[in-house]
Amino acid sequence: MNKDQVQGKGKDIAGRIERQAGEWTGDKEKQVHGALKQVEGKLQNAWGNAKAANAKAANAKDADEKAVDQQTDTKKEPVDDSAETAEIETRSSRKAS
Repeated sequence: MNKDQVQGKGKDIAGRIERQAGEWTGDKEKQVHGALKQVEGKLQNAWGNAKAANAKAANAKDADEKAVDQQTDTKKEPVDDSAETAEIETRSSRKAS
């Protein structure tokens, strides 16, 4: 969980408590303030969820790109063809003789 998710959930719970307390006491102002605080908390939590989903997607994309790079990145070792070259030269010199 990121900071926005935690803070948003906290505001949502605090708003719910304040709204409920306003209902119990009949204080309309507390009810409205609590409901607004709940909305603020829900929005902040949703923003945190969006940020977390974006981070997760970015991490998955990076992992996919890394896997593709590893599959396509084959190390090419130098080929020692000196024995083959010597054999060709030997055949050429035999034909010339």
